[in-house]
Amino acid sequence: MIQVLAFYLFAALVVASAVMVIMARNPVHSVLWLILAFFNAAGLMVLVGAEFIAMLLVIVYVGAVAVLFLFVVMMLDIDFAAMRASFIKNFPLGIAIALVLLAELGLGLGAYGAGGLELGTADGATAARSDVSNIEAIGALLYGPYIVLFEIAGIILLVAMIGAIVLTHREPKPGARGRQDIGKQIRRRPEEATVMKNPDIGQGVEL
Repeated sequence: MIQVLAFYLFAALVVASAVMVIMARNPVHSVLWLILAFFNAAGLMVLVGAEFIAMLLVIVYVGAVAVLFLFVVMMLDIDFAAMRASFIKNFPLGIAIALVLLAELGLGLGAYGAGGLELGTADGATAARSDVSNIEAIGALLYGPYIVLFEIAGIILLVAMIGAIVLTHREPKPGARGRQDIGKQIRRRPEEATVMKNPDIGQGVEL
């Protein structure tokens, strides 16, 4: 009984938070409602036994993505009047996209009602073990049969990160201040380093 009550509680809060994300006038409030939706979605994942997905929602989405959104929105100088004007201007396009998505949803429900596709029968080679937890089973699959794909995904993410750094890197302008000269720092001699002085009372420090 407690599981049913928890499910309806989490589900209702997820739906209400999702509605408030798009209905809130303040973008900061929208991000805060999004964080609440992620937390309740993590609660639903715990109820169905997917602890790993719940942990990802809290650590990755709430701890990184949503907080990043929050900081970006708070640092931006948003003109709410212009934002509302843009909303009214693009309202017909939004309605058209919503109708397309609604048609796709209806098509999917119709296909589901007509019967599922006939897929191949699983051989059970990658079935989860019943004597281990959900996280241990996912770890065994990732670092077992799918280790090569997992490593390739990591390399792709690394290349994407390096590419973003290269694309956004700008060479310093001549005479610009506030930039580190790594070569100059490495070539620094000991006599050019900071020296601690212990001057007598009433005397200054010799520069």
